[in-house]
Amino acid sequence: MVNSRNNLSDSENYSLASESDNALKPNMNSSDYLVAFSGNTQNYCVGLVDMVNSTKIAATLGNGKISEYYQIFLNSMSKILSRFGGFVIKNVGDCLVYYPESSKANRIYGFMSCLECSLAMTEYHDTLCKILNQKDLPRVDYRISADYGSVVLMKSNNSASLDMIGPPVNMCSKINHAAPTNNTVIGGDLYSMVRKFDDYKFKEIKGYSLGFKHSYPVYTMHRR
Repeated sequence: MVNSRNNLSDSENYSLASESDNALKPNMNSSDYLVAFSGNTQNYCVGLVDMVNSTKIAATLGNGKISEYYQIFLNSMSKILSRFGGFVIKNVGDCLVYYPESSKANRIYGFMSCLECSLAMTEYHDTLCKILNQKDLPRVDYRISADYGSVVLMKSNNSASLDMIGPPVNMCSKINHAAPTNNTVIGGDLYSMVRKFDDYKFKEIKGYSLGFKHSYPVYTMHRR
């Protein structure tokens, strides 16, 4: 049997060896990753609106009613968000994580968009409950939380939507339970940026622990 490789030049043998070695190496192209980090870091306000006792309520509804119940709530919150130039980051079951686009500019308008959006969601509660009642569905209660800080932008390769990770995203989830039902809380980092705004009043929630070694302040927010 003739070894065809012996008939190749040294450069051709080197090329074959290189191809063989590369075949054993993982392809590190970014297109092979389901989730790609852009490496782009921005400061954003991040918010979360979460239904209260939705699991217990859903257990009393049939499948069709469950879908309608969640759909009315999530779409109502999304419409309010869009009025303030905001975008949904993700829908996790009975909650929405979102961000106001203007908040990345670190301007007063961006912070006010975040605060006004949160308050608009709370102020829509009675109207939303009337809509649900007309559909013969239970009333809904929810909590809203928001914070500010640095996030890393990321995107799924099969989606045009933006996702983000970072402290304000995590903190929104942690402080949400500190909010009184149908009200809003903000974290200390956002508070430091908006505490001098005249249109709002803030009150620190004393004794609320996030389980950290060092305490992180959380504030309720209302209109003056």
